[in-house]
Amino acid sequence: MKYQQWNLRRPGAPSVRRSLEAAGLSPLCAVVLSARGMSGQAEAAQFLASGPELFHDPFLLKGMDQAVARVRRAIDHQELMCVYGDYDVDGITATCLLTEALTLLGGTAVSYIPDRTEEGYGLNQGAVKRLAEQGVTLIVTVDCGITAVDEVEFARSLGVDVVVTDHHHCKDVLPAAQAVVDPRRPDCAYPFPELAGVGVALKLAQALVSPEEREAMFLRFGELAAIGTVADVMRLTDENRALVRMGLELLAHTKRPGLRALLREAGLEPGAAPTAVNIGYGLAPRINAAGRMEQAMVALELLLTRDEERGEALAHALCRLNRERQAIEQDIYDQCAGLLEARPELASPAIVLAGEGWHQGVVGIVASRLAEKYSCPAMMISLENGQGKGSCRSFGGFNLFAALERCAHLFDAYGGHEMAAGFTIPEENIPAFRQLICQLVSAYAGGEPMEAAIDVDAEVDDCALLSASQVESLSALEPFGSGNPKPVLLLRGACVTSCRDVGGGRHLKMKLRRDGMVLDAIFFSANSAACGVSAGERLDVLFTPQINEFRGNRAVQLQLCDLRPAPTRAALEQELFCRLREGEELSRWEAGLLLPSRQDFARLWRFLEHNAIGGWMDAGPALLRQAARQPDGHTAYGRTLVCLHVMGDRGLIHLEQDRLRLCRPEDKVDLEQAALMRKLRAFLDEN
Repeated sequence: MKYQQWNLRRPGAPSVRRSLEAAGLSPLCAVVLSARGMSGQAEAAQFLASGPELFHDPFLLKGMDQAVARVRRAIDHQELMCVYGDYDVDGITATCLLTEALTLLGGTAVSYIPDRTEEGYGLNQGAVKRLAEQGVTLIVTVDCGITAVDEVEFARSLGVDVVVTDHHHCKDVLPAAQAVVDPRRPDCAYPFPELAGVGVALKLAQALVSPEEREAMFLRFGELAAIGTVADVMRLTDENRALVRMGLELLAHTKRPGLRALLREAGLEPGAAPTAVNIGYGLAPRINAAGRMEQAMVALELLLTRDEERGEALAHALCRLNRERQAIEQDIYDQCAGLLEARPELASPAIVLAGEGWHQGVVGIVASRLAEKYSCPAMMISLENGQGKGSCRSFGGFNLFAALERCAHLFDAYGGHEMAAGFTIPEENIPAFRQLICQLVSAYAGGEPMEAAIDVDAEVDDCALLSASQVESLSALEPFGSGNPKPVLLLRGACVTSCRDVGGGRHLKMKLRRDGMVLDAIFFSANSAACGVSAGERLDVLFTPQINEFRGNRAVQLQLCDLRPAPTRAALEQELFCRLREGEELSRWEAGLLLPSRQDFARLWRFLEHNAIGGWMDAGPALLRQAARQPDGHTAYGRTLVCLHVMGDRGLIHLEQDRLRLCRPEDKVDLEQAALMRKLRAFLDEN
């Protein structure tokens, strides 16, 4: 099992599902949305909206008035401006967007992205000094700057104004800039604070033109905003949902040669509609590789170039950098995994590892992999000359940024989000940091080890729900990402008809049978040995349904998220009976396993009459085993337990300690009126 906890959502009310279907949604979409808490058509329509009506007025952002005024003055007076960005995808796309927008509006602008290793994240005084010497009089930050209090003051001393646009969390003191635009400012009333850095940059570009021209500004730059927003794992709801959905449509027909070449390198056919998943797993890692390998300007040039040959060459260069990054990452990961296997105490309650010569650009990815593998927050620190540069990844909802605030006295600098953050720290402070962060994680987890958990949207009662048309209908819920994950479904008791390892033994491919249907399944990064799976076994599986295209054929494929051995039929039915007795809800499939027929009641009554002596018989486990045995050789524990309980409820049998007595009421008994029968019928009717 990959996840210790499978958190199955409560199914939505049948009336809600029917309402959603009446509004035109497929049954599968209705199941997912109702399980995610949609109360009806109005709420679902609001969630699924993805048009320009979701875009908010950029001037609702605190500080936008001042930012626009200062930038317009710079454009009018032909001041040399610098768009100062970050070396990740969000920062690179934001830098490209705003540099082009300022130039389009008649301004003179250059771009600057700091070197990850030599300069680190955000504004730095060395860069500010060099830009001032080049004649820059206005720096506009994108995706950084919200914590650059000293650097902004230094710029002012050199006669350089700064406009900060950012989306990271603020500290107590804001920089004394000409303007500070950040939807996370405590005093900012912007309706949607989840914009990426590139989203804030787009808002500034739109604010610089008239309301009538804002749509044209989006059409020109929406693809960049979509890439940066998805890559930075921002919530894909509300404004971001519209931004990404519309931006993906623009990306499908991009006029940027570099992006077209990069899409081809990522395996997208010309004209194919890209998805958020294509960005997250195809484009983003390649663009990010440039920043991680200290060559962020290569990625920026790829986005800016209008030359076809140059775009092709730069796309090849990014792919080469990504392969180099992967090799370095794997080497560091192997070192860390080996250490943690040898010393498991270092993997709980948090991982804090430091190493000389670890590539600063890749330790964040290693931290992410370690956090997932060991189910705890992970902090990786690259050491050089007594100084550490750390990159952190969260787990289990632990708020990294809040934790780093508690450790601020140990750092030279820090910043980030709840889920990912970074810091610089003197090497001698690392032991104290390790001790404090472990205390904070332990307190958060209540002293217990964290467990990997996955949210499950719904259980599939009938595999007919997994037809190609139903699975294709899930595209109405896209784009998938943070705040709107891909649907995860549960299928119980599927029989493995065949299984084999593919992809050089790295992945597991299976065929599963249930409800008379055979379904293809693939489990990436897991093989048959690791899963202990062989043909003939019965499994419970978690999966995301998808359409797999191969040689022109389209078929449903289950992309597995996790699997575990299915309980025996007897154990499952006894568990379901206990849940039924305790008043828990059952799915249609579960209720169907327990609901007895008239023949079941008649067969059990004949068995009891045949085996009772003087109207009495022992009521121990042996009775249940014998009574549950069916003519075909199978056992029906669940239905038999229900029959016994219903007969007792209706006065046909009476239990006294471990003895059962047959009763013969004079009046006719209606078994369907028993409480358990009514419950089971209701579950079948509702679902």
